[in-house]
Amino acid sequence: MPITKASVPLADVEYSYGFGVYESIRVSGGLPYFTDEHCQRLINSAKIIGLEHTYTPALLKQFVQDLLQKVKADTCNLKILLVGGPIPEKANLYIMCLNPLFPDRRFYKTGIHCITQPYERPYPQAKTLNMLPSYLAFRAAKAANAYDSLLINNEGCLVEGTRSNFFVIKGRTIVSPPATDILPGVTRDKVLKVARQNGFKLVAKNIKPTDLYKYDGAFLTSTSAKIMPVRSIDDHVWGAVPPALAELMQTFSQFLETYAARVK
Repeated sequence: MPITKASVPLADVEYSYGFGVYESIRVSGGLPYFTDEHCQRLINSAKIIGLEHTYTPALLKQFVQDLLQKVKADTCNLKILLVGGPIPEKANLYIMCLNPLFPDRRFYKTGIHCITQPYERPYPQAKTLNMLPSYLAFRAAKAANAYDSLLINNEGCLVEGTRSNFFVIKGRTIVSPPATDILPGVTRDKVLKVARQNGFKLVAKNIKPTDLYKYDGAFLTSTSAKIMPVRSIDDHVWGAVPPALAELMQTFSQFLETYAARVK
């Protein structure tokens, strides 16, 4: 049905309390990217917070294909919401096509500015609807004319953006926060796979704001933005996009083109 006619009852306690998980799938040229991975992560997120339901990854994938065939959306962000209920059979699933998000193209050349905000998500590996602190952090970034806020956990380490994964880079070494402390993004996993195949060294360790000067630069990954270079974080400024990062961005774009051609 049209989104304007869809509704969630005000008395739905599970929805109003954020007892749910979600995924966003990029659709370009009518092709949903990495549907299997997104559907599996939705199931994993539900398991982490104890949300019981009757859906399977295969069924979710079929629903995605059915919806795209019916609405014939060429380019969009496909959002999947799985909201818990008092029993598994009462869990509700919503899938909708939303307007795609297109970052300003100049950011890929100049890099973006980010600020930092203190916040540690209670279930870092689950993509849940409990998003109030992240929403407030993102709003603080917009008020500061920044692209996003980077979250600092209780140990004082940079972990992720409000809707993205975070990395720093030194030469051809990419450093990511430990996977146990973050939401392991689907795009993040694909970028790391491409990086590994192209001679980059991958390191997982804590990243302190005071250590940013040790690196050549930083970048974010997300479904909508793919790889977004970071020019500055708070008062720390790097400057031009490092050559190795520019190479990775181009290589990843080629990977996505190859993926689209193979799937189609």
